[in-house]
Amino acid sequence: MEVANIAGPSLPLLKSYPRYPQQPRDLKKPRSTYVCQNCGAQYAKQQGKCTACLAWNVIVEEITMQAPQPAAPWEAYSYNSEQLAASRAKLLQEISCQTAYRIACPDQELSRALGGGIVPGSLVLIGGEPGIGKSTLLLQLALALPASKVLYVSGEESEAQIKMRADRLQQLATDCYILNETSLHNILQQAAQLKPAILIIDSIQTLYIHPIDSAPGSIAQVRACTAALLRYAKSTNTPVLLTGHITKEGSLAGPKVLEHMVDTVLQFEGDRHTAYRIVRTIKNRFGATAELAIYEMHSHGLREVANPSELFMAQRVDNLSGIAIGAFLEGNRPLLIEAQALVSSATYGTPQRATTGFDSKRLNMLLAVLEKRAGLRLVVQDVFLNIAGGLKVEDPALDLAVCLAIAAALKDCAIPPHCCFAAEVGLGGETRGVSRVEQRIAEAERLGFQQIFIAEHNLKGPVAEEFSINVHPVATVSKAIDHLLMQEIGS
Repeated sequence: MEVANIAGPSLPLLKSYPRYPQQPRDLKKPRSTYVCQNCGAQYAKQQGKCTACLAWNVIVEEITMQAPQPAAPWEAYSYNSEQLAASRAKLLQEISCQTAYRIACPDQELSRALGGGIVPGSLVLIGGEPGIGKSTLLLQLALALPASKVLYVSGEESEAQIKMRADRLQQLATDCYILNETSLHNILQQAAQLKPAILIIDSIQTLYIHPIDSAPGSIAQVRACTAALLRYAKSTNTPVLLTGHITKEGSLAGPKVLEHMVDTVLQFEGDRHTAYRIVRTIKNRFGATAELAIYEMHSHGLREVANPSELFMAQRVDNLSGIAIGAFLEGNRPLLIEAQALVSSATYGTPQRATTGFDSKRLNMLLAVLEKRAGLRLVVQDVFLNIAGGLKVEDPALDLAVCLAIAAALKDCAIPPHCCFAAEVGLGGETRGVSRVEQRIAEAERLGFQQIFIAEHNLKGPVAEEFSINVHPVATVSKAIDHLLMQEIGS
């Protein structure tokens, strides 16, 4: 009996089938990506929460044009002998190091924040809240440079608005060119024709570049425009100054890579309702960080404050309780400032702890030290602390002044007006030494103070012999309170 062949005929091999020709992919087809507007993380699809920065509702869709790529990397570029010699790797001993030439800046405060002047080929980013004075500061700089050609590009204001601000500043410049443009391609063409000594962009969030279809201010546009301006600055040795917006949290808007690409980051601080403005150096590849420039806003623009210590203490009233003068450092600059404290009985159940310009967690720590080590009854008291002038102080050398101000406010007695303080306070109630105490003592002596209280650790060496001011070392905060306040209560 024959068995039927149920397997059927044998199938031909797969390679015998004709292959369909692969269709060439359209490399210019728009590609959609989802980018976090807070940190710059990219995703393939829309989602509510960014897994990188943990922020909600910050992911938006961006459409980019993918340019065609060459077949091989070496087919895209051709180098001549000069370019190959310039890109050759060198030994460390072969590199000549010379002091960087800086463009003299008429604004001494801005020059201090930049580390001594504007470095050619540098990229500087200035950030701050709307209306704080960024455009005014840069326009003042453009008008004040005497013999330098400046190209001021504005994507937010018209030429007539800039002319009105220039008339209000009452400064005339013959080599300041104004351009109202948002296309980076047109801006670089104008810069190539004019060849300015300084290029000012106001602001980076208004620029766009053609190969990217995203809206101006998006992550892709900000990153691409900054990279193009960085190449322009380094290739032409022209300094470029940018202004940037900030978010509601106070950080610079755009990707975090924006701060890494630029050479210097300056942060504009201050309240728009007050006259004082502070420019703080956050990053500087050509100078020290944490520098400080202080301005006063007038109807004719920003005025430099050469002596901020006298400015912050100009409205000081003697014989008031709860006021102590502390010496702290901002960058390389010593400053003296008031620490104002108010202590009152807690009307409601939980005592209030409010501070302005001082870290609230550090204030709670100092209150616990005063409660435990100095025997001050503060657990049922409302404590309010204010740093006069609108400054935000992070130097721990202000601890002793804060402790004395709180103790004086509790006991309702005044600290002698000719005394100031510069010491850190530890958890054991002991005073700890601070850095560069000589500069703090010299600043107090220059302003006419007669006594300064420092930690015993800072008295090692001939510190007191160099100055005519009386230098008092104290070991603990309780001894400083007994020395100053008890004699005032007894008198």
